[in-house]
Amino acid sequence: MTEAPTVSTAVHVCVDPATAFVAFTEEIDQWWVRGPINAFDSSRALAMRCEGGVGGRFIEVYDADSGEGLELGRITTWEPGERLSFTSSVDDVHIDVRFTATDDGTEVRVDATIPTGGREAGGTAWVRVTERWFAAWCTRRDRVSGPQPPLGRLGVLVNYASPGAAARWLSDAFGLASPSPLPTEADPLPRGDYGLPWIELRAGACSIIIGELDSPVPPEQPATHEPWVYVDDLEAHLAHATTSGATILSPIRHTGFRAYTAADLEGRRWTFLQANPAQ
Repeated sequence: MTEAPTVSTAVHVCVDPATAFVAFTEEIDQWWVRGPINAFDSSRALAMRCEGGVGGRFIEVYDADSGEGLELGRITTWEPGERLSFTSSVDDVHIDVRFTATDDGTEVRVDATIPTGGREAGGTAWVRVTERWFAAWCTRRDRVSGPQPPLGRLGVLVNYASPGAAARWLSDAFGLASPSPLPTEADPLPRGDYGLPWIELRAGACSIIIGELDSPVPPEQPATHEPWVYVDDLEAHLAHATTSGATILSPIRHTGFRAYTAADLEGRRWTFLQANPAQ
């Protein structure tokens, strides 16, 4: 008899099992990262919601007043601090989440099982998002208040010959944060069902998407695009970029705004500006 395939992950979080259970369920709208590809319909998604108890639903919320939207799952097991199980409502996947106490926190194990002959159309994503986002939320939940801020209305796509290396360099040298772990594989990155791994960096509430060049850029081709990023401490940012290997094309200048311009590891130009106190 063929066993049903299971996709699994186990992450360690720095809180006790009861708190981890609450964080996973009641605080799902805090740890489920907003982003262009992180919802079934990102143009309508306003929040994520979990209804507690057997029969409760995980919902991608589209209506702020009613809290209704796309049902993602229906809860079948509800044992606070110990176990949570639910069936995916978008396909045939069954998800089982177990919370096991450790010496310094909790191991959260997620198993997503596809029944024999069943269909997978996104249900196994619970394994990936728990691994990428949930542990990070548990480390900062005591320092965060209020709902997640909405993403800005401008996103920038910057293409590189080596997108994995570029994303890691931009994060290290320019301090651009990523809502998910960056790929560690050497370029060219492996392709999945939907192409390259999605690489997204953040500058405040704005997304910077790192893509792959279709063909090399001729060295004589002039730059036509240049991201501008506002930072809290321009001098400190310049010093860190310099020690990280950025090529400084223009030192700090003051022409109504204070800014400097640098080139990254593939020669793309970036301008960094001093943010005002209200930003």
